Amino acid sequence: MKILIVRLSAFGDIIHCLPALDDLLARPEVTEVHWLVDERYKFVTDILPKQVHVHAVALKGDHPIHSAWKAIRTLRATGFGAVIDLQGLIKSAVLSRLCGSPVYGFDNNLMREKPASLLLHNVTFHPDERHVVQQYRRIATGPFTSEPASVAIPYAKPSINLADSRCPDDGEIIALLGLEEKSYVILHAAGGWETKQLPASTWISVAKGLKEKNITPLFTWGNDAERAQAESYADRSNGFALPKRLTMPSLCSLILHARAVVGADTGMLHLTAALGKPTVTFWGPSASWRSAPLEVEHDMSRPLHLHIESNPACGPCFKRTCDNFVCMDMILPESILRAIDEL
Repeated sequence: MKILIVRLSAFGDIIHCLPALDDLLARPEVTEVHWLVDERYKFVTDILPKQVHVHAVALKGDHPIHSAWKAIRTLRATGFGAVIDLQGLIKSAVLSRLCGSPVYGFDNNLMREKPASLLLHNVTFHPDERHVVQQYRRIATGPFTSEPASVAIPYAKPSINLADSRCPDDGEIIALLGLEEKSYVILHAAGGWETKQLPASTWISVAKGLKEKNITPLFTWGNDAERAQAESYADRSNGFALPKRLTMPSLCSLILHARAVVGADTGMLHLTAALGKPTVTFWGPSASWRSAPLEVEHDMSRPLHLHIESNPACGPCFKRTCDNFVCMDMILPESILRAIDEL
């Protein structure tokens, strides 16, 4: 059976889907797995296993309808036994349905855009499947069973095997950045939501605290606005900002040589966790129980992932904007520095 996964975006969400992908690849009845991704996030799929066939669609390009139709024609000709919609939106449901095969997707109770349910088979979640990794794994069982979930699917750690991916090792990036002899912590101040942003003063205090410990604070970024922010924070803390945007191989090498990565619920953090490196995350509008990297078969006396929770009375709200923004102000620089020391 050929299976198509539809997960168009975004960075961190694609990482969260890796355990579901592993489940599908492990099934003897599955002969091929394909993945449909938004062209803007195709770079993330470099970390997928080589045997996964990647297709891209430019929904934000100059000719989105033409791009979508071209992708659909290719996918329809492939002939899938089932399509797994791990996006849960109307656009992903439409693209999935047009591929001409049965589509399986989110539990109707958790659909963000309810009309999408009309285009697919809703897979019912167990009440204990709260983490998105568990939910994606459950959806991936849709084509293979019609039985209701009597036991929750456990959380599985997203994991990347670079040797089995299209992401070659970049052995030169550390030297090019002058980091060979330095201990550094990556500070990813960017965030997909406005509400995930820490105050500038917090980032600068964390960077200064690292400098006092003879650790280089390295600010990373992904677009022009984030670059300006990273350079500003680095200048104000005597830290270091990436001088250019990195490719996925370079980014993976940078992470693998870092002491730890600090940031919000972002793709950078989830990539770090999937590479097996330590993370410090902070949570206010979003919830760690829903999407944080969790400990699995690790020595809990020295954790790999630490979460700092602000726990505001109004949260977690999962809102992208807020008129009473207090939760990120509650995350203190001392808490972040202490967490880095504990890793």
